[in-house]
Amino acid sequence: MPQRHPLRLWVVRHGESSGNVARDAAQAAGAARIDIPERDVDVPLSALGHRQARALGHWFASLPDGERPDLVLASPYRRALETAEAIRRTGGLASGSPRLLVDERLREKEFGILDRLTRVGIEQHHPEQAALRGDLGKFYHRPPGGESWCDVILRLRSALDTIGLHHDGRRILIVAHQVVVLCLRYLLEEMTEAQILAVDAEGDVLNCGVTEYAFSASAAPGGGFTLVRYNFVAPLEAGGTPVTSEPDADAAAT
Repeated sequence: MPQRHPLRLWVVRHGESSGNVARDAAQAAGAARIDIPERDVDVPLSALGHRQARALGHWFASLPDGERPDLVLASPYRRALETAEAIRRTGGLASGSPRLLVDERLREKEFGILDRLTRVGIEQHHPEQAALRGDLGKFYHRPPGGESWCDVILRLRSALDTIGLHHDGRRILIVAHQVVVLCLRYLLEEMTEAQILAVDAEGDVLNCGVTEYAFSASAAPGGGFTLVRYNFVAPLEAGGTPVTSEPDADAAAT
Protein backbone atom coordinates (compact mmCIF):
# COMPACT_ATOMS: atom_id res chain seq x y z
CA MET A 1 0.00 0.00 0.00
CA PRO A 2 1.26 3.53 -0.72
CA GLN A 3 2.47 5.53 2.27
CA ARG A 4 0.20 8.33 3.47
CA HIS A 5 1.65 11.61 4.68
CA PRO A 6 0.69 15.25 5.13
CA LEU A 7 2.26 17.48 2.49
CA ARG A 8 3.69 19.87 5.07
CA LEU A 9 4.00 19.74 8.82
CA TRP A 10 4.67 22.59 11.26
CA VAL A 11 5.37 21.73 14.90
CA VAL A 12 5.14 24.72 17.24
CA ARG A 13 5.83 25.03 20.94
CA HIS A 14 3.21 27.11 22.78
CA GLY A 15 3.90 30.74 23.70
CA GLU A 16 5.40 31.71 27.03
CA SER A 17 3.17 30.52 29.87
CA SER A 18 2.68 31.71 33.43
CA GLY A 19 4.33 28.42 34.42
CA ASN A 20 7.46 29.34 32.47
CA VAL A 21 7.59 32.64 34.35
CA ALA A 22 7.00 30.95 37.73
CA ARG A 23 9.70 28.38 37.07
CA ASP A 24 12.19 31.10 36.17
CA ALA A 25 11.38 32.94 39.41
CA ALA A 26 11.75 29.77 41.49
CA GLN A 27 15.10 28.94 39.91
CA ALA A 28 16.38 32.48 40.50
CA ALA A 29 15.33 32.31 44.16
CA GLY A 30 16.81 28.86 44.71
CA ALA A 31 13.38 27.59 45.75
CA ALA A 32 12.53 23.89 45.88
CA ARG A 33 9.00 24.24 44.48
CA ILE A 34 7.45 26.23 41.66
CA ASP A 35 4.54 28.40 42.76
CA ILE A 36 1.74 27.55 40.33
CA PRO A 37 -1.88 27.50 41.57
CA GLU A 38 -3.36 25.55 38.64
CA ARG A 39 -2.94 22.01 37.42
CA ASP A 40 -0.30 21.82 34.72
CA VAL A 41 -3.03 21.23 32.14
CA ASP A 42 -4.69 24.53 33.15
CA VAL A 43 -1.62 26.82 33.09
CA PRO A 44 -2.42 29.74 30.73
CA LEU A 45 -0.22 31.84 28.49
CA SER A 46 1.42 34.90 29.98
CA ALA A 47 0.69 38.32 28.49
CA LEU A 48 3.91 37.97 26.49
CA GLY A 49 2.87 34.48 25.42
CA HIS A 50 -0.33 35.88 23.91
CA ARG A 51 1.73 38.46 21.99
CA GLN A 52 4.05 35.73 20.71
CA ALA A 53 1.12 33.61 19.53
CA ARG A 54 -0.47 36.54 17.70
CA ALA A 55 2.85 37.42 16.05
CA LEU A 56 3.18 33.85 14.81
CA GLY A 57 -0.40 33.91 13.57
CA HIS A 58 0.31 37.06 11.55
CA TRP A 59 3.31 35.33 9.95
CA PHE A 60 1.19 32.36 8.88
CA ALA A 61 -1.45 34.82 7.61
CA SER A 62 1.20 36.47 5.42
CA LEU A 63 1.63 33.24 3.45
CA PRO A 64 -0.51 32.60 0.36
CA ASP A 65 -3.79 30.91 1.26
CA GLY A 66 -2.69 27.69 -0.43
CA GLU A 67 0.47 27.52 1.68
CA ARG A 68 -1.04 28.06 5.13
CA PRO A 69 -1.98 25.20 7.48
CA ASP A 70 -5.38 23.75 6.65
CA LEU A 71 -5.66 21.68 9.83
CA VAL A 72 -4.54 22.33 13.43
CA LEU A 73 -3.90 19.58 15.97
CA ALA A 74 -3.20 20.69 19.53
CA SER A 75 -2.36 19.39 22.95
CA PRO A 76 -5.31 19.66 25.36
CA TYR A 77 -3.24 21.84 27.71
CA ARG A 78 -4.58 25.39 28.00
CA ARG A 79 -1.34 27.11 26.94
CA ALA A 80 -1.26 25.10 23.72
CA LEU A 81 -4.95 25.68 23.00
CA GLU A 82 -4.61 29.42 23.57
CA THR A 83 -1.64 29.52 21.18
CA ALA A 84 -3.53 27.59 18.48
CA GLU A 85 -6.62 29.77 18.90
CA ALA A 86 -4.56 32.96 18.58
CA ILE A 87 -3.06 31.69 15.33
CA ARG A 88 -6.57 30.95 14.02
CA ARG A 89 -7.99 34.33 15.09
CA THR A 90 -5.21 36.25 13.36
CA GLY A 91 -5.96 34.55 10.02
CA GLY A 92 -3.11 32.07 10.10
CA LEU A 93 -5.10 29.18 8.65
CA ALA A 94 -6.19 28.49 5.09
CA SER A 95 -9.71 29.37 4.04
CA GLY A 96 -12.25 26.71 4.97
CA SER A 97 -10.04 25.04 7.58
CA PRO A 98 -12.02 22.88 10.02
CA ARG A 99 -12.20 23.53 13.73
CA LEU A 100 -9.24 22.84 15.96
CA LEU A 101 -8.69 19.16 16.72
CA VAL A 102 -7.46 18.27 20.22
CA ASP A 103 -5.30 15.18 20.62
CA GLU A 104 -4.30 14.15 24.15
CA ARG A 105 -1.32 12.24 22.73
CA LEU A 106 0.29 15.65 22.11
CA ARG A 107 0.17 16.57 25.82
CA GLU A 108 3.23 17.56 27.82
CA LYS A 109 5.51 14.91 29.30
CA GLU A 110 4.14 13.81 32.67
CA PHE A 111 6.48 14.29 35.63
CA GLY A 112 4.84 12.22 38.38
CA ILE A 113 6.33 12.81 41.83
CA LEU A 114 8.74 15.39 40.39
CA ASP A 115 5.86 17.68 39.35
CA ARG A 116 6.52 21.36 40.22
CA LEU A 117 9.95 20.67 41.71
CA THR A 118 13.04 22.60 40.65
CA ARG A 119 16.38 20.85 40.38
CA VAL A 120 17.06 21.93 43.96
CA GLY A 121 13.72 20.45 45.01
CA ILE A 122 14.36 17.15 43.27
CA GLU A 123 17.74 16.81 44.97
CA GLN A 124 16.22 17.70 48.35
CA HIS A 125 13.03 15.62 48.25
CA HIS A 126 13.92 12.79 45.87
CA PRO A 127 17.71 12.39 45.81
CA GLU A 128 17.32 8.78 44.67
CA GLN A 129 15.49 9.97 41.54
CA ALA A 130 18.17 12.57 40.85
CA ALA A 131 20.81 9.84 41.07
CA LEU A 132 18.79 7.41 38.94
CA ARG A 133 18.22 10.05 36.29
CA GLY A 134 21.93 10.73 36.27
CA ASP A 135 22.60 7.05 35.65
CA LEU A 136 19.89 6.41 33.05
CA GLY A 137 19.73 9.81 31.35
CA LYS A 138 16.57 11.76 30.54
CA PHE A 139 15.72 9.59 27.53
CA TYR A 140 15.01 6.49 29.64
CA HIS A 141 14.41 7.81 33.16
CA ARG A 142 10.77 7.47 34.22
CA PRO A 143 9.94 9.13 37.57
CA PRO A 144 7.29 7.33 39.64
CA GLY A 145 3.90 8.29 38.26
CA GLY A 146 5.48 10.03 35.27
CA GLU A 147 6.91 9.36 31.83
CA SER A 148 10.27 8.95 30.16
CA TRP A 149 11.00 10.44 26.75
CA CYS A 150 10.46 6.92 25.40
CA ASP A 151 6.93 6.91 26.81
CA VAL A 152 6.21 10.20 25.03
CA ILE A 153 7.67 8.79 21.81
CA LEU A 154 5.39 5.75 22.06
CA ARG A 155 2.23 7.86 22.07
CA LEU A 156 3.61 10.12 19.34
CA ARG A 157 4.17 7.12 17.07
CA SER A 158 0.46 6.46 17.41
CA ALA A 159 -0.40 10.10 16.70
CA LEU A 160 1.72 10.13 13.54
CA ASP A 161 0.04 6.94 12.35
CA THR A 162 -3.35 8.62 12.82
CA ILE A 163 -2.18 11.71 10.92
CA GLY A 164 -1.02 9.57 8.01
CA LEU A 165 -4.24 7.53 7.96
CA HIS A 166 -6.78 10.35 8.28
CA HIS A 167 -5.02 13.51 7.07
CA ASP A 168 -3.13 12.44 3.97
CA GLY A 169 -2.21 15.37 1.73
CA ARG A 170 -3.03 18.06 4.31
CA ARG A 171 -0.91 20.95 5.57
CA ILE A 172 -0.90 20.36 9.31
CA LEU A 173 0.05 22.59 12.22
CA ILE A 174 0.77 20.86 15.54
CA VAL A 175 0.82 23.03 18.68
CA ALA A 176 2.34 21.30 21.67
CA HIS A 177 5.28 21.37 24.10
CA GLN A 178 9.07 21.33 24.27
CA VAL A 179 9.56 17.59 24.80
CA VAL A 180 6.93 16.80 22.17
CA VAL A 181 8.75 18.95 19.60
CA LEU A 182 12.02 17.15 20.31
CA CYS A 183 10.47 13.68 20.31
CA LEU A 184 8.73 14.36 16.99
CA ARG A 185 12.11 15.35 15.54
CA TYR A 186 13.49 12.05 16.83
CA LEU A 187 10.73 10.15 15.02
CA LEU A 188 10.48 12.12 11.78
CA GLU A 189 14.24 12.25 11.25
CA GLU A 190 14.88 8.71 12.51
CA MET A 191 17.41 9.90 15.06
CA THR A 192 19.28 7.97 17.72
CA GLU A 193 19.17 8.76 21.44
CA ALA A 194 22.56 10.47 21.18
CA GLN A 195 21.49 12.59 18.22
CA ILE A 196 18.31 13.97 19.78
CA LEU A 197 20.01 14.63 23.11
CA ALA A 198 22.69 16.56 21.22
CA VAL A 199 19.95 18.71 19.66
CA ASP A 200 18.45 19.23 23.11
CA ALA A 201 21.82 20.20 24.57
CA GLU A 202 22.18 23.00 22.02
CA GLY A 203 19.36 24.92 23.72
CA ASP A 204 15.68 24.92 24.63
CA VAL A 205 12.90 24.87 22.08
CA LEU A 206 11.82 28.51 21.90
CA ASN A 207 8.32 29.63 22.78
CA CYS A 208 6.36 29.82 19.49
CA GLY A 209 9.44 28.46 17.70
CA VAL A 210 8.54 26.79 14.41
CA THR A 211 9.86 23.41 13.30
CA GLU A 212 8.81 22.78 9.70
CA TYR A 213 8.88 19.67 7.48
CA ALA A 214 8.04 19.15 3.82
CA PHE A 215 7.13 15.75 2.45
CA SER A 216 9.39 14.60 -0.36
CA ALA A 217 8.77 11.53 -2.48
CA SER A 218 12.52 11.21 -3.03
CA ALA A 219 13.62 11.67 0.58
CA ALA A 220 13.59 7.91 1.24
CA PRO A 221 12.15 4.74 -0.27
CA GLY A 222 8.43 5.45 -0.27
CA GLY A 223 9.02 9.11 0.58
CA GLY A 224 9.72 10.93 3.81
CA PHE A 225 9.99 14.28 5.56
CA THR A 226 12.73 16.82 4.99
CA LEU A 227 13.48 19.35 7.73
CA VAL A 228 12.96 22.88 6.40
CA ARG A 229 13.71 24.84 9.58
CA TYR A 230 14.01 24.38 13.33
CA ASN A 231 13.37 26.82 16.21
CA PHE A 232 12.42 29.52 13.70
CA VAL A 233 11.37 32.71 15.52
CA ALA A 234 11.86 35.36 12.84
CA PRO A 235 8.09 36.13 12.89
CA LEU A 236 8.37 37.16 16.56
CA GLU A 237 11.50 39.22 15.98
CA ALA A 238 9.96 40.96 12.96
CA GLY A 239 6.97 41.94 15.07
CA GLY A 240 9.13 43.31 17.88
CA THR A 241 7.99 40.54 20.24
CA PRO A 242 10.59 39.27 22.75
CA VAL A 243 11.78 35.70 22.22
CA THR A 244 11.75 33.43 25.28
CA SER A 245 13.13 29.97 25.87
CA GLU A 246 12.22 29.06 29.43
CA PRO A 247 11.67 25.32 29.93
CA ASP A 248 8.19 24.35 31.06
CA ALA A 249 7.46 24.57 34.75
CA ASP A 250 8.82 21.13 35.61
CA ALA A 251 12.60 20.92 35.81
CA ALA A 252 12.45 17.25 34.84
CA ALA A 253 11.63 18.31 31.28
CA THR A 254 15.12 19.66 30.77
